[in-house]
Amino acid sequence: MKKIALASLLAVGLTGCGGSEEPEVLNLYNWSEYMPQEVLDRFTEETGIQVVYTTYDSNEAMYARLKLLDDSAAYDLAVPSTYYVSKMRQEDLLMPIDRSKIEGFDNLDPELVNLDIDPDNQYSVPYLWGTTGLAVDTGDVEGDVTAWEDLWDERFEGQVMLTNDMREVFHVGLRVLGYSGNSTNPDEIEEAYEKLSELMPSVRTFNSDAPRMPYLEGETEVGMIWNGEAVMGRDALPTLEYVYPEEGIIAWLDSFVIPKNAKNPDAAHEFINFMLKPEIAALISEEIGYATPNLPARDLLPDEVADDRASYPTAEDMVNAEFQTDIGDEALQVYAKYWEMLKSGQ
Repeated sequence: MKKIALASLLAVGLTGCGGSEEPEVLNLYNWSEYMPQEVLDRFTEETGIQVVYTTYDSNEAMYARLKLLDDSAAYDLAVPSTYYVSKMRQEDLLMPIDRSKIEGFDNLDPELVNLDIDPDNQYSVPYLWGTTGLAVDTGDVEGDVTAWEDLWDERFEGQVMLTNDMREVFHVGLRVLGYSGNSTNPDEIEEAYEKLSELMPSVRTFNSDAPRMPYLEGETEVGMIWNGEAVMGRDALPTLEYVYPEEGIIAWLDSFVIPKNAKNPDAAHEFINFMLKPEIAALISEEIGYATPNLPARDLLPDEVADDRASYPTAEDMVNAEFQTDIGDEALQVYAKYWEMLKSGQ
């Protein structure tokens, strides 16, 4: 769901003399490459709250860690993708958002709030939204690439990059077969596994840490990518093109949530409040290439950012787009079984 975030660890130590108090700290758990360092620095300068920034590369990793951590090692804020907000909310892993402690919620796009994943946004505040589509190095690839199905073309053997994301990869297999990317039908999931197995000889790597890098390093020339990664990648590789596949794009919304055992929920609310400032939201979107749900922030964006289809798709680009939904634990276990088989070559 996808990101320059820096896995930075701001110094946490005693300030002042002798027995002075420790500074206030916010433990933020976020995707890699998904928060500009400038934003973290400005937050600390404005509030005095230091940020310990820790990263993950998949919703599954984030979820598992939050479930395992005891109160002494808890995070204050996390950023799950669309369907994991619903999953964590239903499993009582989240603390309600105290709307009285934040300003600017009304700035958010009405189409991206009050969704089924979290009615009335009782537990989440949208951060960024985006898409997962095709990346094509047009400097190396001859001919058009317009569909997910093109990845199976024999000319790409050994050159395909996939995100290291179970749901996204199976979403591709399902859509190529004409099924919903949110299928819970075991037979359809198995069919997608068989289809993806046929693709594996062409797969060079899985990458969700920095999906642009295999393209920039010449390791791969076609495959999956998050739209913001494509935008950042173009700076170093102008021939990197972001393509909306004919079968439909994968769409996602990433939101701030406060884990139920957060040690500093007040700092978490203060950080969310800071993120809702239009100038901060605009800075983030411009820096890392993802779309902000903050409407006043969009008005602050330069035309070359606001009009960039990779970051801000047109209505035509979103035809057949599908947001990933919470498919339930039973179906998730089916996916997990086939994901393990797929990656182990069984």
